[in-house]
Amino acid sequence: MVRLSVAQLLPALNGGGVERGTLEVARELVRHGHRSVVISAGGRLVSELVESGSEHLAWPLGGKSPLTLRWVRPLRRWLTEQNIDILHARSRLPAWLAWLAWRGMDPATRPHFVTTVHGLYSVSRYSAIMTRGERVIAVSETVRQYLQRHYPELPAERIQVIARGVDPAAFPYGYRPTADWLADWRRCYPQLQDDPILTLPARLSRLKGHEDFIELIARLRTHGVPVRGLIVGGAEPRRRRYADALQEKVRARKLDDVILFTGHRSDIREIDAVSSLVLSLSVQPESFGRTVLEALSLGTPVVGYDHGGVGEILARIYPVGRVPVGDLDTLTAKVMAVLADAPPVPAEPVFPLQRMLDETLALYQTLCRTSERRP
Repeated sequence: MVRLSVAQLLPALNGGGVERGTLEVARELVRHGHRSVVISAGGRLVSELVESGSEHLAWPLGGKSPLTLRWVRPLRRWLTEQNIDILHARSRLPAWLAWLAWRGMDPATRPHFVTTVHGLYSVSRYSAIMTRGERVIAVSETVRQYLQRHYPELPAERIQVIARGVDPAAFPYGYRPTADWLADWRRCYPQLQDDPILTLPARLSRLKGHEDFIELIARLRTHGVPVRGLIVGGAEPRRRRYADALQEKVRARKLDDVILFTGHRSDIREIDAVSSLVLSLSVQPESFGRTVLEALSLGTPVVGYDHGGVGEILARIYPVGRVPVGDLDTLTAKVMAVLADAPPVPAEPVFPLQRMLDETLALYQTLCRTSERRP
C-alpha cells in the first residue's frame, strides 16, 4: 500500500453532511497511516479533526469575493512543497481555486484532482467545475443521473458513485438514550412526555419543508391525533427573518406548545431515538439524505417525499415511508397509518459508512497507481 498525502478542500468546518463526510474520510486516512490535511476557513469541527490526527490549514477558500483568487498561487506553491498526492475538492468555489492552482502545475508531478458532487447544484458554468476532476464522486445514484443529464460532456467512466453512509456503531439499531440524557431532556421539554413526537431534522431554510411540517401537525391535531412536532436545526444569520416567520406561523395556528424549535443540536441520535417518527419534507430533491439514513439506522420509522436521495434511501430500506412530493393529504394519511401500526425498519445496514470509506480510499490508491493526469 502506497502512503498517501491527501488534501481535502471545503469552505468551513461548522457542521453538515459535507463537513461530516470530510472528517470521516480524514479519520480513515489517518487510521491507515496516510497523511490527511483539510483546508478550510475553520469552524467548530476543527478540534475534532485535529484530535483525530489530521492537519488543518486555515485558509478561507470559500469567500465569495474576487479577493479569494489571491489564494491560487499560495495553494499551488503549498501543493508542490508538500508533495500532495490527492487534491480533493468538495465545494464549488474551493474547487475553482484548486483547479486553477492545479492546472498551473507540472502535469507529470502534480496531485491527482478529485471532486465530490455533494449537491444538486444549479446548472451553470460555475457549477461545472465539479465535473473537472480526474474522478468525479457522486454521493448517490440521484447525483450520477443529474451529472449525466446536465453535463453530457462528462464521460460516464469518470463518474464513480460512492454513496454516503452511516456508522451502525454510532447509530446502533434499537438505541436508547442514557438515563441522564432523558432526565435532562424532560427538564428542557416537559411538554414532550406523553404524546408521540414527530421530528423534522432540518436547518431553517425555505427548501426544507417546514411549512408542510407545520400544516401536517395542525391537520393531525384536527383529526384527534395528539402529536407534538419538533423542528431540530439552527438558523443561519442571513435566514433569521425566515426563522422568525416560521415561529410566527406556529403562534398564529395556536401551536406554540405543540411545535417546538430546538435550534442546532449535537445529540440528533438521541432525539431520533425518542421520536415516534422522523420526517423529510424537502421541496427540492436532496442529493442523499443523511438525516433519513441516521434515523432508519436507529430503527426509527421515516416518512418523506419520494424524490432525490431521500426517495432512493426509502425505496431501498423503508418503502412504506414514501409520499408524493407536496401531497399533504397523502402525507397526513400516511403518517396516521404509520403511527397506528408502523412496519418495523429492517435491522441490516444498507448504506454502511465503512463501505463509503473503503471505496474512497480505493479510488485514491487506484489513481496514484496510474500515470493519468487530465488537463
